[in-house]
Amino acid sequence: MTNIQLIFCTCPDQSTAETLAHLLLNEEWAACVNILPSILSLYRWQGQIESAQEHLLLIKATQQNYPNIEQAIKQHHPYGIPEIIAVSVTEGLPAYLRWIESTT
Repeated sequence: MTNIQLIFCTCPDQSTAETLAHLLLNEEWAACVNILPSILSLYRWQGQIESAQEHLLLIKATQQNYPNIEQAIKQHHPYGIPEIIAVSVTEGLPAYLRWIESTT
């Protein structure tokens, strides 16, 4: 088990995705944020099946920074309930994991 998390967050557009990525990087809460453009999300919302074109953020950070990342996303995201899912990284290239820890 490591101290690293991969945090997923979908955004409605490229501008929102880039704004959040820059915020997290500037605050040094994340070491890297990948933006995967134009994903199709299908989901159930208020009893209906919906679909939307979104952008997915893959945020690499430490567990200690998760509360700050969650708060920043909630504060700056246009969705009332944004997707914020953190997955603990159990293994990875040790040098890369050390880089994440030293960068944040």
